Amino acid sequence: MLKNYFKIALRNLWKNRTFTALNIVGLTAAFGVAFLLSMYAIFDLSYDRFHENTGSIFSVYANEQTPEGAESDEANPIPFAEALRNEVPGVEHIAKYVTGGVLITYKDKTLGMSSALTDPEFFQIFTFPVLEGDENNLIADKNSIALTRKAATIIFGEEPALGKTVTVQRGGMEVPVTVTAILKDIPETSDFNFSALFNFKSLPDAFYADNLDDWSAHNHSVYLKLADGVTPRQFERSTRTFSELHYADNISSAKRDGAQPNAEGNYRQIKLLPVEDQSFASIKNGVITVSKTLQYIVLGIAFLILFIASVNFINMSIAKSAQRLREIGMRKTLGAGKSQLFFQLWGESGLVFLIAVVLGSLLAVGLLKPFQTLFDTKASFGSILSLPILTAVFLVIGLITLVAGGYPSLLMSKLGTLQALKGKMQNTGKNRLRDVLMVLQFSITILLIAGTLVLWQQLEFLRHKDLGFNKEQVIAFPLNTKQDPDNIIQLLRNELSKSPEILGLTAADDNLGLGRDGRASATVLGFDFKNRQVSTNMLFVDYDYAKTLDIPILQGRSFDRSFPGDSLSVVINEAMVKELGEQDALNVQFYLDDSVKYSVIGVVKDYNFDALDMAIEPITYFMDGGSPMHYVYVKVVPQNLTDSYETVKEAWSRIEPSTLFMGSFLDENIDRTLTKERMMTTMISSGSLLAIVLSCIGLFAISLLVVTQRRKEIGIRKVVGASVSTITILLTKDFLKLVALSFFIATPIAWYFSSQWLQNYVYRINLTLWVFLGAGGIALVIALATIGVRTIQAAMQNPVDSLKTE
Repeated sequence: MLKNYFKIALRNLWKNRTFTALNIVGLTAAFGVAFLLSMYAIFDLSYDRFHENTGSIFSVYANEQTPEGAESDEANPIPFAEALRNEVPGVEHIAKYVTGGVLITYKDKTLGMSSALTDPEFFQIFTFPVLEGDENNLIADKNSIALTRKAATIIFGEEPALGKTVTVQRGGMEVPVTVTAILKDIPETSDFNFSALFNFKSLPDAFYADNLDDWSAHNHSVYLKLADGVTPRQFERSTRTFSELHYADNISSAKRDGAQPNAEGNYRQIKLLPVEDQSFASIKNGVITVSKTLQYIVLGIAFLILFIASVNFINMSIAKSAQRLREIGMRKTLGAGKSQLFFQLWGESGLVFLIAVVLGSLLAVGLLKPFQTLFDTKASFGSILSLPILTAVFLVIGLITLVAGGYPSLLMSKLGTLQALKGKMQNTGKNRLRDVLMVLQFSITILLIAGTLVLWQQLEFLRHKDLGFNKEQVIAFPLNTKQDPDNIIQLLRNELSKSPEILGLTAADDNLGLGRDGRASATVLGFDFKNRQVSTNMLFVDYDYAKTLDIPILQGRSFDRSFPGDSLSVVINEAMVKELGEQDALNVQFYLDDSVKYSVIGVVKDYNFDALDMAIEPITYFMDGGSPMHYVYVKVVPQNLTDSYETVKEAWSRIEPSTLFMGSFLDENIDRTLTKERMMTTMISSGSLLAIVLSCIGLFAISLLVVTQRRKEIGIRKVVGASVSTITILLTKDFLKLVALSFFIATPIAWYFSSQWLQNYVYRINLTLWVFLGAGGIALVIALATIGVRTIQAAMQNPVDSLKTE
């Protein structure tokens, strides 16, 4: 019987090979793209879930109440971790953690690597397997280093790494350290990204040793593992006394400045962030929020694409079923039961879906490399492969096959024998189901097109926004050097001053945007000013910083070499003037460390030094010769930017030949901060394109069937004088009505979700009706082009051919 079903299925599929091919092509494309999109989303959602203690590992942060509302603080003071362990029950393990970069030298080789500094207890919290070394004595002291297998291979090649000595740059000196452990390479699905790991006590004294009892210097993250039976909510509530004891001054200042307590009456609340959520966490309106919107949007697009392809299959199956009514009636007359007919018809559908799934899988594998490149992801099928994932995939495919293939089969198998032999189906509401499905299909397509247009406009708006500084002519690069940074900066000045294409050079301790080194940091300073707490971002700069970046000075002056006292002066931005609340900013003086007095000598115009989804915050420039500069900025002439870049690169290579030049223009740095927006735009536009193609396939197939079914009607109308245009309008108007209805359904939905998404941005486009009219217009034109060709051909056909009898 099964063999017979299979042969009949193949015969019928081949007989209707045009529609079979359209179905297979559409479903193959849908499954292939859905597999890739689902892989991407599942890969992201699986971040940091490989740790054995997942579910009980948390990052510790605090929400502080200020007059402007709650603000999250991810950094903690040095004594915080040990005090929390001793004073608050429920901490099983706790470790301090801070990231950075390190220059490692072995023999004549010097390499820059990502690094982290942490406590030995870190390995009792997280699962980073040790391949070589004593698991109980990994980074026991300041002279030890743990390397990943990949890092060890880069440094030592095939030589055994364990026990070897390398030198690292620490506090301007080269310090020998011993390799005490080789770790398994960090999984791709980890938010931790270090090649070398050091003991936390290896930090410079100014960072660690000088702050052992200082609760005001917040400079690192803290991770903990909760004891069994302790919930995050219980732990957070139990920290109230701890906060009131150690942050009494902060709480008093908050009350004095008019801050309101949170819903539980706290002015400072210690919070726990699950480690598996940290890659989705960002600060919105001052507070840490977790958003997995992108991942769920990607999964949603995958589902919608499969839905559109399934709608095509259902519509074409029902439309083609009219040609098989007599066959079904004859089989019923010969004794075939409903279940036999259902499984025969569903078997044909199942065979189409099976072929499409196999071809879709091959398509996904073939497109994996281009997909990874396009979306800058390390996601792969191997990285997410697991029994639960495979089970879910088979269940979803089975459900789609059952519904999309089963409904037409059930509809056909339930027909009465006489009705089937007459070749007639019950016509309920003039193909109501087909019309509803087509409206849904085009509503989804218009929704995706509108989303693409909004995303693209917002991305272009951010890319071309005036940020308040010169991003086109300035090259920024990190000072990866073992030499004295100040000396390197002066050597670069001397070297580049000979080149006419170089207009200026300066330096700072932080970058603008995201450079090629991938580092991003911010330092926030809080101090009392006229009996109230104010806060500002800190930036240590070199001379000519504002001039080199073309940041306008509104009042006063910038730092000047002819003023030795500028080391105790600051330059602030307009937002900081508002924070201070002073009319005459140039007369402002304030004290830091209770004794050092600083004077404001200049005010610069506000500019976007932070992420573009954040409002401009206060920033203060300091000129402190003792603070090392980490980034150099070089302004070049607007002509021949490529040649100017090469000039800077060559100058670096002559001064520091042992380290890689990692320079990039500031507009490239800004583009890197918009990776999420660019990825969303690309994914939704790709989904829109595929949705359009699939909708066109379905619309084309339905139009073929409609033209075939109305062939004699067309011939009669032509005989009685109907023109080609009249017949074309007759055949297309019903479809265009469905597209118009889809527009009216999709537009308010697209408007709502677009406006909600735009609320995440301080700087955003204004939504206009033209965006949605454009989306509807695109859908209308594509639909008209799809069905127009076939309907015009039918309208131009000789009526004699149409009226011939069988």
